[in-house]
Parts: sequence; C-alpha cells; structure tokens
Amino acid sequence: MTTLGTLLHTRLHGRLVGKDNDGRAYYESRRPTRKGGGEERYERWVIYNKGEDGSAVPPEWWNWIHHVEDKPIPMEARKPWQLPAQPNLTGTAAAYRPPGSLYAQAQRPAATGDYEAWTPED
Repeated sequence: MTTLGTLLHTRLHGRLVGKDNDGRAYYESRRPTRKGGGEERYERWVIYNKGEDGSAVPPEWWNWIHHVEDKPIPMEARKPWQLPAQPNLTGTAAAYRPPGSLYAQAQRPAATGDYEAWTPED
C-alpha cells in the first residue's frame, strides 16, 4: 500500500510515464539526481496495487525501471511465445508444492525399499 509520504513525493517531484495493463503507475523524477556520486539520471519508481510486491512488475517495465532501457518496451513488441508476467507466489497459499513435499496436502509416497546404502570396502 502506498504511504502518504510516497504520494506526496510523487505529487511534488514525479512525472507520470505510463501505466501497465494491471493499473500500476510508473513515474520518473522531473529533475535528474546524482546519487552515489555517479552520473546524473532520473529516479524511477512504481506505485503498486494493494498487496503487490516487486515481482509484480511486468517485463515491459522491468528494464525501464532498472535503467536498462530509456523507454518502456511497448506491448506490441512482445513476441507471441512470451507468457504474461506472474508475481512470485512463494510464501502464499498458491505457492507451488511438489508431490512429496511436507507442505503439500497429499500423503507422501511410501518408501519402496529399493535403496541400498553404500559401504566402503576394507
């Protein structure tokens, strides 16, 4: 959830660059900054939807927000084989739980007895 400080900073210093298909808004600072003594560049940030984390940023915007690209990749440039972005579900009820996992709802398969321990020869 966006804090009051972030909303105020965005209102005073941000310029809306665009929105993605899920409604997240992407901003860039109006003036360049020189953080860490490096070259001047514009700060970039995203206003997430409620309950989202950083893994929700789609690939079209990921390169832009990390200063890899100067402009976000347009949706038309996506290839037909590219799947839509999915957030990281680790730690949620929808997380992947492989068969045999202690967290899976199903019972673990019984041991088959085909394992034979190795012992070194004397």
